[in-house]
Amino acid sequence: MPINSISVKLPGDVIDKEQLGIKGKKPLTGPGLSEHDGDIIQACKAGCLKLRTEGGCTLWIDNQQKRYVATKGDAVIGVVTSRQTDTFIVDIGTSSPASLSYLSFENATKKNRPDVKVGDIVYGKLLVANKHMEPEMVCIDSTGKAKGMGVIRTGGTLVYVSLQWARRLLSKECAFLSLLGDKLPYEVTVGLNGRVWVKGRSVEETVIIINLLKNSETIPDSMMSKYVNRALNKLVGVK
Repeated sequence: MPINSISVKLPGDVIDKEQLGIKGKKPLTGPGLSEHDGDIIQACKAGCLKLRTEGGCTLWIDNQQKRYVATKGDAVIGVVTSRQTDTFIVDIGTSSPASLSYLSFENATKKNRPDVKVGDIVYGKLLVANKHMEPEMVCIDSTGKAKGMGVIRTGGTLVYVSLQWARRLLSKECAFLSLLGDKLPYEVTVGLNGRVWVKGRSVEETVIIINLLKNSETIPDSMMSKYVNRALNKLVGVK
């Protein structure tokens, strides 16, 4: 089922679950929403209320926020800024950096520590995220498997985009990444903190992908296919 845009909400507005048709359900709340007294959901940011019912029930506020606020469960991309005794300090774009334990990697033990250096790009999920504690990042799932998370060491370029565009890239409604892949083989990792790692077959193709990525944010989904195909067909060597 597609994502439904419900209405514009302001900070302090209470979300009426009966009006949304989800009365009696326990929705997963995302950015821009807070829960009070166990069952009351309230908007804490201004924006458009979004509802997804596929694979459960998820609610969040979609807005043009510029600074990323750590949210538990978000997949993020960070840069290792320093090493401590048992943890790495990772910049994920929040007001305070995230901590990443040596043991939060697949097959890592106290004797077999991961080879992570200052400046490395890491992709993982936020295990802890609240206003009273610094964010805690992990590169494994609940079963101890990496599932694509960890250090990214195959070259490529880290690009900064808006938080709204990053979230949109990961939605099923946005075909930008698949349309681009039909014309240009490439690798991509998208973080919900507004960071995208991309790598093409060459430096020239990587630059093309980055430019398209930055210029496609304002293109509506209904026009995305026409825009991407027209832009790529103008480039030499891309058929």
